[in-house]
Amino acid sequence: MNKAKLVDEVQKQLGAKASKAAAERATDAVLEAVKRGLRRDKEVSLVGFGTFAVAVRPARRGFNPHTKKPMTIPAMKTVRFKPGAELRAGK
Repeated sequence: MNKAKLVDEVQKQLGAKASKAAAERATDAVLEAVKRGLRRDKEVSLVGFGTFAVAVRPARRGFNPHTKKPMTIPAMKTVRFKPGAELRAGK
């Protein structure tokens, strides 16, 4: 599902009176709140859905696929998602 389909689904959930623009604003607001929560608290937990958490991927050795020369891949931050019990159960 891409963002456009997600906005359509949010619009359906909000009902017939909700415009597509209102659904898009709601979707953008939730996504922005998750981003801010990850930056500030390093974790966003949505009961029944799951937990988004910032994780650090350590530096590691790799190779350039074009030249086959070894290189160091720098450490970086990434976001991990752990599904909640309801999501795992398929409810």
